[in-house]
Amino acid sequence: MSIRGKVFLITGATSGIGRETAVLATEGGAAVSFLGRNKSELEHLTQQLNKSQKVALPLHCDVTKKSQVRQAIEKTVQNFGRLDVLVNAAGIIAAGTIEDTSTAAWNEMMDINVTAVFHLMQFAIPHLEKTQGNIINVSSVVGTRSFPGIIAYSVSKSAVDQLTRCSAMELAPKKIRVNAVNPGVVVTNLHRRSGMDEKKYAAFLEHSKTTHPIGRVGEPRDIASGILYLADDAAGWVTGVTLNIDGGRHLTCAR
Repeated sequence: MSIRGKVFLITGATSGIGRETAVLATEGGAAVSFLGRNKSELEHLTQQLNKSQKVALPLHCDVTKKSQVRQAIEKTVQNFGRLDVLVNAAGIIAAGTIEDTSTAAWNEMMDINVTAVFHLMQFAIPHLEKTQGNIINVSSVVGTRSFPGIIAYSVSKSAVDQLTRCSAMELAPKKIRVNAVNPGVVVTNLHRRSGMDEKKYAAFLEHSKTTHPIGRVGEPRDIASGILYLADDAAGWVTGVTLNIDGGRHLTCAR
């Protein structure tokens, strides 16, 4: 891979897909600035990534705070001298239908899953233009397919997909590529943090084996590998793509 020497900024990097992307990027020779709200997890990941050399910069950041986002990008460039890749992996999920989703729950979903991504992209553009860098947004299979019971989450990921496509067209003249990955069910803390207890989560994962044609749920490395492909120069002619990495889930009907 040709990511050696590149600088990544990764949100949601203290767990799941974001964390695995940070690990794979540093293994590939990249430097990583990673954002999260859990200070202890930030410290733990820093120790893991900086075993051999200082390639990781932890930044405590709430991505819904515009000023903190701007500072995180500025600190990344100050520390490493450049920015090549922005990975927007922070996100939340919550159950709710059109009838019972509260305005507060709706707004929180949009703030974290969409508005934060929008601001990060905006602030990163001047730096990515200098390096002809790229952006990868972590979306979901629900951005391209309809499922009941998670309406705010589904709408937020559809918005991320359209943000990806529209900005890819607008930023192409600046030689900035913009893509998204659309995972199916992946074993992370996402569903647990939504309030799903361990028993329900185990049953959900078992059922999900039947809803993904390939016969298993995903692991964070499945998605992180796709992210690194899109970040790589090998994908230099790829932009505006929403890449399903979902074991074929997007091919099926809701069940």
